[in-house]
Amino acid sequence: MARIVIALGGNALLRRGEELTASNQRRNAKVAAEALAPLVAEHEVVITHGNGPQVGLLALQEEAYPGEDAPLDVLGAETEGMIGYMIEQELGNLIPFERPLATILTMVEVSADDPAFQDPTKFIGKVYPEEEAKREAAARGWVVKPDGKFWRRVVPSPAPKRIFEIQPIRWLLEKGVVVIAAGGGGIPTMYEPGAERRLVGVECVIDKDRASGLLARDIAADVFVCATDADAVYLDWGTPEQKAIRSISPDELDRHKFPAGSMGPKVDAAKEFARLAGGRSIICALADIPAAIRGEKGTTIANGL
Repeated sequence: MARIVIALGGNALLRRGEELTASNQRRNAKVAAEALAPLVAEHEVVITHGNGPQVGLLALQEEAYPGEDAPLDVLGAETEGMIGYMIEQELGNLIPFERPLATILTMVEVSADDPAFQDPTKFIGKVYPEEEAKREAAARGWVVKPDGKFWRRVVPSPAPKRIFEIQPIRWLLEKGVVVIAAGGGGIPTMYEPGAERRLVGVECVIDKDRASGLLARDIAADVFVCATDADAVYLDWGTPEQKAIRSISPDELDRHKFPAGSMGPKVDAAKEFARLAGGRSIICALADIPAAIRGEKGTTIANGL
């Protein structure tokens, strides 16, 4: 029996072009559960997930009402609970009743000194014409930047330092519980500067793959899986020469560059886990996870390959 952390990409609950409705998310959660059920039957499993579209929708709802907007840490906590509930219920419908599941609202520490706070880069929310974006920024205290021909709000994306609920997650795994945790990269928190051990929420977004990789290292996972909408990592993607990587070492993968907005964060998190923890990292399509763990599909990243 292996200990596996599976990071579900945003497509696990919302396909490209789909409306963000509860029924669409429920249907996609069922598809994800069907892919995960065979692994849950044989291994210790922790599931993480993205939450970008869900946080964006809640942020739009907040904008529609006068008064103070709910901060991103609160929106993150709301979506962790909502998405965890859907995954937990759909997976519970497929596995034996005796195998318990639990969703953990997970706080993740970030540092006030992280350089990401000086240069916000993570786009969230809807697009605006430039003038409207700048008016919204002035009224709400936002930072906005161009995103193609439109403008959007940007927030910092600092590195995860610590997962506060790591010990309860370990205890649950030891009791045979399937755990859903660190959704959307976790709820961003930090110790308030100048205060003695006083935690506060932070207006930022933590990269889901980096937080999932940290979780995998902290629980001594054997395998770290990044499930996405691509069936593998490709060199020369989008060209006639594109070629799937089937197995590679972190050092060899360092020689190649991948887009920061898509495959780049997954590759970085996978390399870091393989290099620091000595386990296997896998990047693959959701439906291919069982076959990828057997080495038949996806991209495997490990030392010594």
